[in-house]
Amino acid sequence: MKARKTRILADLPARLLSRPRTWIAAGVTGVSLMGVVAATAVAPDTAPADIPFARVVESLPVPAASIAVEEAALPFVHTERIQAGDTLQAIFNRLRIDDAEALAHLSGADVGKQAIRQLRAGRSVTAVVSPDGKVMSFTLPIGNSTERVVLERGESGLALREATSTTQTKMVEMRSGTVTSSLFAATDAAGLPDNVASQLATIFGTWIDFHSDLRKGDRFNVVYEAIYEEGNPVSAGRILAAEFINNGERHAVVLYRGPSGKEQYYSDDGKSLQQGFLRSPLAFSRVSSNFGRRVHPVHGGWRDHNGTDFAAPVGTPIMATSDGTIEFIGTQRGFGNLIVLKHRNDITTHYAHLNGFAKGLGKGQSVSQGDVIGYVGCTGWCTGPHLHYEVHLKKVPANPMTVALPMADSFNDKELAKFRRDTAHLRQRFALLNYELASTQ
Repeated sequence: MKARKTRILADLPARLLSRPRTWIAAGVTGVSLMGVVAATAVAPDTAPADIPFARVVESLPVPAASIAVEEAALPFVHTERIQAGDTLQAIFNRLRIDDAEALAHLSGADVGKQAIRQLRAGRSVTAVVSPDGKVMSFTLPIGNSTERVVLERGESGLALREATSTTQTKMVEMRSGTVTSSLFAATDAAGLPDNVASQLATIFGTWIDFHSDLRKGDRFNVVYEAIYEEGNPVSAGRILAAEFINNGERHAVVLYRGPSGKEQYYSDDGKSLQQGFLRSPLAFSRVSSNFGRRVHPVHGGWRDHNGTDFAAPVGTPIMATSDGTIEFIGTQRGFGNLIVLKHRNDITTHYAHLNGFAKGLGKGQSVSQGDVIGYVGCTGWCTGPHLHYEVHLKKVPANPMTVALPMADSFNDKELAKFRRDTAHLRQRFALLNYELASTQ
């Protein structure tokens, strides 16, 4: 009985192969069954040589195929990032929108004009477009805000409305790069946003002249904020930490809120990159009279000149030389229009003969280093437009050009320990970036 069963199963593949094969499925099934039956037909005591095999080569017909065509074509949904120098027409072209009516409707409305004037590279637009290129829906951001203008086509035609976009998400991103020709070529190759590259140049400009000091092979690591909207990057924020190796010398900074309560960049050893006091409150000027005794230009005779005079045209902006609060603002005898700022460590700075004050300033108001507080003039006892600038240490006048003034936010031992502890997670990212860079070389 066992031998009969084995013989029948052994004959089955040959019978299957001898049948005509009209369909592909039948051919595939036959081959599969042949393998299964041949395997099951081998009895434990049967030698492989006793099993008959036959090679069959057969050309199978290609099954007919057809492309399904939808009766009603669906609209396309596109998301496109705004590029530098973009126009609305250029965006329409990339989205394959052929809709003069939509272009005119969006360009003619006030809110549409506002959005078009404030196109920002990196922001995203969303469009629903019919197969013939007509706009069904088009969403355009307004500047860098969360507001958007939405153009929609309904039964009554095109309509515009304003909407608030989804909440933006702030994330931390890291980039590293190596200089081969120029800084900005290296930042482009690393995929660093332009405004972050500019921040990088400004921060390390304290140590590096990027026109003359840059060397091939210099490296940088940057940790910065990135703003995302609907999963797309729309802008980049502040640099949180950065490292630059220039000609073998390492420079590193982290953003930290110091004792004054302001966020500033500090080096690894806790030194602020910001100067405590600017030497000059004017960006472009010349010293017309130094600190010390001189013949008074109005009253004659020798008198103490307790400040430094900077000659400049009327209206030249005057900057606060350090963070402080306004102790006095108004007119005072021979000084004319005068502002006095009070700083830490019982230091005051005085700005006299002003043509006018910056808008919105008042006594007790805080100002930051570099803020415009007034404009050069010739009020009070004055023979020509200039700024009279004084520095007082504990109410005693000192030479503004030579006096030793404190650095910004110097740390004591306790503050330095806290700084190192609070910024350790940022500095550890440098090690990660350096490891990744080394592993790719």
